[in-house]
Amino acid sequence: MDNSKICFKCSVEKPLSEFYKHSGMSDGHLNKCKECNRKDVKENREKNIDYYLEYDKKRASNPLRVKARLKYSQTDEGKAAARKAKYKWAVINTIKRAASHIVNNAIRDGKLFKPDICESCNEKHPRLHGHHDDYAYPMNVRWLCPQCHRNWHKENGTAING
Repeated sequence: MDNSKICFKCSVEKPLSEFYKHSGMSDGHLNKCKECNRKDVKENREKNIDYYLEYDKKRASNPLRVKARLKYSQTDEGKAAARKAKYKWAVINTIKRAASHIVNNAIRDGKLFKPDICESCNEKHPRLHGHHDDYAYPMNVRWLCPQCHRNWHKENGTAING
């Protein structure tokens, strides 16, 4: 085959479209196929996960990236992406969403009181999060400030939005 090459990793002959482009190579493509390359990248990330988590965190907090995300979120495309993500979360997390509705309705109806003091740090906050230890008991809520709520999930290994 004229437009093909053999991957040095899996030794399979594949079309050039199955190899990433690389200007430093004589034929303009890497010698490792996309499939093998993706597998190697995944294994490397898993092996060095602590490094990559820290790298991702620093990269995400770069002021230029923060500004770009904010700018994107204000575009029609960004708003549509946010709506899609919110809808997907609601579909995946029906129990969490139901618990949230029950709590919000109870607050509205005066059956549940929402304090303005965080139960963890005992500081006053304008927007406390209602944290559920068990969604089977939606009215059993722990009121935490955003930082204490993040810390709780960090320490207990569960995602806030997941």
